[in-house]
Amino acid sequence: MTVIAAREAGITADPDPPTFDEVYAASYTDLAVQLYAYFGDRQEAQDVAQEAFCRALAKWNTIARYDDPVAWIRRVAWNLAVSRWRRTRTALNFLRRQRPDEPRTDGPGPERVALVAALGTLPPAQRRAIVLHYLADLPVAEIALRERVADATIRSHLHRGRAALAAQLKFAEPHGGAS
Repeated sequence: MTVIAAREAGITADPDPPTFDEVYAASYTDLAVQLYAYFGDRQEAQDVAQEAFCRALAKWNTIARYDDPVAWIRRVAWNLAVSRWRRTRTALNFLRRQRPDEPRTDGPGPERVALVAALGTLPPAQRRAIVLHYLADLPVAEIALRERVADATIRSHLHRGRAALAAQLKFAEPHGGAS
């Protein structure tokens, strides 16, 4: 590179350019404060300043010879800040175009929570029988076929499961037995 081209590019022939640590120690806080004024968020400002210095470190042999290496780092930081701002604006615009009213469902009520907890205490065979019969609306014969047991076994599981649930939930089992 000729001397004229080096001057135009802002590169000096200084035999002792500043070290990265010196530039970082002298410039990081000022750059973070400037970016904080732009972002209004200290963490974002510090992240962008750190990213700019990381990129400078990767090219430090070249950047150190510039007349003002801090100017390069500041330019990179501002470019990063503008890019983040644009990404945020794009994301917010996308969110604004989404349905404003998402369907909202309430969480489970205390009765459902108690039922699920009580079902968890039943033996697995009784729990499956109760869930398949009352929640999946399957008849006893189909449950017996799926479980590979006799119909009477499923009726027994249902009877015992209902009795255990009634004791835990303090409900009286309706008269009439298993369906």
